[in-house]
Amino acid sequence: MPFPDLSISMAHGAGGTASRRLVEEVFKPAFANPALDALADAAILDVQNLRLAFTTDCFVVRPLVFPGGSIGELAINGTVNDLAVSGATPIAIAAGFIIEDGLDAGVLRREVAAMARAARQARVAIVAGDTKVVERGKADGLYITASGIGCVDPLWRLGPQHVRPGDAVLLSGPIADHGISILLARHELALDEPVRSDTRPLTALISALRDATGQNVRWMRDATRGGVATVLNELAQAAGAGVQLEEARIPVSEPVRQACELLGLDPLHVANEGQFVAVIAPQAADRALTALRSVAGDEAAAIVGRITDDAARRVLCRSALGATRVIEMLTGDPLPRIC
Repeated sequence: MPFPDLSISMAHGAGGTASRRLVEEVFKPAFANPALDALADAAILDVQNLRLAFTTDCFVVRPLVFPGGSIGELAINGTVNDLAVSGATPIAIAAGFIIEDGLDAGVLRREVAAMARAARQARVAIVAGDTKVVERGKADGLYITASGIGCVDPLWRLGPQHVRPGDAVLLSGPIADHGISILLARHELALDEPVRSDTRPLTALISALRDATGQNVRWMRDATRGGVATVLNELAQAAGAGVQLEEARIPVSEPVRQACELLGLDPLHVANEGQFVAVIAPQAADRALTALRSVAGDEAAAIVGRITDDAARRVLCRSALGATRVIEMLTGDPLPRIC
């Protein structure tokens, strides 16, 4: 189908339906190749008897520093996590810096140091890069791009084609912390209890999941732009199945829940930078949950639903009172510049 929009809007960068339309109707047809067809977090490439994962991302968060993290830390964690949920061990990252004329050199040094710390924590090397300086007012101070490469573990067999009705849907921890922390910081809003971004590398969690469940993991995604709702809708479409969520099981911290109610947001649509969704074979679901909860800081991991044989490929959520609502992909642009 031809791309129907006459111009690009902020909604095209929010990670929801407009973003998906942009990718599927502009970029995918132009760059058509088998590695791109899956539209996953990373492309899987077979090179001389090696299976590699390759990913790239741009980071344009505002403000540059927010409770729990900053743009430099986010650039490393976001890249590492796209590799990790693809079943790969990160090897190396290349970074590009678009710097606005007049940026305080101390700010740049701070973010470079944040990247170095995050890379050490994730056990990945930053091996190449580039810098460009643009005129004042053209880059919100600093933009960072990052590309990462990793080796895919041969134990993993991940993809929507492996998902089956009855599989468990697992969430690694509380959702919406990152998006809400950015929104509150940007508008200088305060809650009685502060909200911090969840940005972190997922490699240790995913390693624990692999060791406990092996090939019983069917699919994984980190729920960044568009939130859990968007990645589950993309899964349902790709797998030709439905998803049934139980609202009472979805972990959301009380400050985030209050902020979402105040701002009219659904936590399922808000971005995360340190949580992932996994689909697990039913016989391994309890082992998977125990493995994640054994990792320090991940005690709130939960089994939040299951895969169904819904031919309409819907994501449904049942409330504690038994009412069911349809969970759509994110539409519009409620939270620009969150990653």
